[in-house]
Amino acid sequence: MTIASGFVEEQRSKRKGKYVVEENAPLLPSSHKEVEEFDEFNGASFGGAVFNISTTIVGAGIMSLPATMKVLGLVPGLIVIVFFAFLTEASIELLVRFSRAGKSVSYGAVMGDSFGNVGRIVLQLCVVVNNIGVMIVYMIIIGDVLSGTSSSGVHHSGLLEGWFGEHWLTGRFFVLLVTTLGVFAPLASFKRIDSLRYTSTLSVALAVVFVVITAGIAVVKLLNGSISMPKLFPEIPNLASVWNLFTAVPILVTAFICHFNVHSIENELDDSSKIKPIVRTALTLCSTVYITTSFFGYLLFGESTLHDVLANFDADLGIPYSAILNDVVRVSYAVHLMLVFPMVFHALRINLDGLLFPNAGPLSTDNCRFSAITVALISVIFFAANFIPSIWDAFQFTGATAAVCIAYIFPASMALRDPHGIATLRDKLVSVLMIVLAVLSNGVAIYSDASSLFNNIKS
Repeated sequence: MTIASGFVEEQRSKRKGKYVVEENAPLLPSSHKEVEEFDEFNGASFGGAVFNISTTIVGAGIMSLPATMKVLGLVPGLIVIVFFAFLTEASIELLVRFSRAGKSVSYGAVMGDSFGNVGRIVLQLCVVVNNIGVMIVYMIIIGDVLSGTSSSGVHHSGLLEGWFGEHWLTGRFFVLLVTTLGVFAPLASFKRIDSLRYTSTLSVALAVVFVVITAGIAVVKLLNGSISMPKLFPEIPNLASVWNLFTAVPILVTAFICHFNVHSIENELDDSSKIKPIVRTALTLCSTVYITTSFFGYLLFGESTLHDVLANFDADLGIPYSAILNDVVRVSYAVHLMLVFPMVFHALRINLDGLLFPNAGPLSTDNCRFSAITVALISVIFFAANFIPSIWDAFQFTGATAAVCIAYIFPASMALRDPHGIATLRDKLVSVLMIVLAVLSNGVAIYSDASSLFNNIKS
């Protein structure tokens, strides 16, 4: 344990975390003004922390969950969602427990405590790779929804093109530029993650809007008798179909990832002991949203469910006001992703700063460094989303691998290494299970993506 981390932990205990703690915080505040700025913040609320974690969890992956039901069947699919929610809670519990044992105030610090400087660097690299990939995908989806896409060779009109026609004002570059300058840049300028609690609440509400509309349409069509009975269990006619079941694992493994923001949220609480019930509440909320989305999404579209269920909402749903409901679903989802973006960006900025300036003072107190990193990252993500529109395969290789390391492999490895001698037999058994599932899901994902890429090149 370093002197600086010990000092930060002691001060957080005395004052119940009533200021923002960063991994590379200075030993002492540089001025009385800095102390006053810290004291003005009285701690994040329970509800705000719940919504911030929930927003970190519920991103673009929610739209792929109904497709997993088509692969696994409703019964096994819903059971597996609940299983991974419990597994995620166990991994976060390990992360928090080992952080407190080592008096670490960030994910990078606890990795450094367990595996030295190499562990910290590897963790930060994984967060940077994962979060940049995720945010580029978010921006691409927003561009597809609002401006349309031609990446498949056939142009699919976006909402703005459908409403106002095809002009440069509704083009992808201009729409994403306005979104970046008008939404992403202002929200990314907040230094405290708790400042995003209101946008996080709205983001979760928009996810609920999607669930309610999907459920409502499914119920109406069910009463009309226009929905057939969904598949309850997977069909396994041959060995190839067994292998196909594992293609759903990467989606479910990464569905609950929020680990890179847990410490930032905990550090801003007035009482850090609240983090466990906060995580449990957020996981319960997200599990409910996931289960409802999966059930009604698959019930509504059945075997016609696409990999991204949002794509199913571009045709006639067979009910009154179908076109309006389609637009509401797509708009709510696009805005939802806009509000998820700054939550993922917050962790990206902190970890990139830790990689580039490991010995510098806290990022929140250096406006020049804070602004430079923010502008550079947003610029890279913006141009990548505009000029590299087909990055799904690339980021399934990198992002999915980095994501499962962050969520399962690293917390499990801490428990198995057990530098403080606090891991129980149950902890180590659960850790082995996490690593096996993570490695298996990565292997399946990489094999599937490689096979698909090879077949596309060959054809």
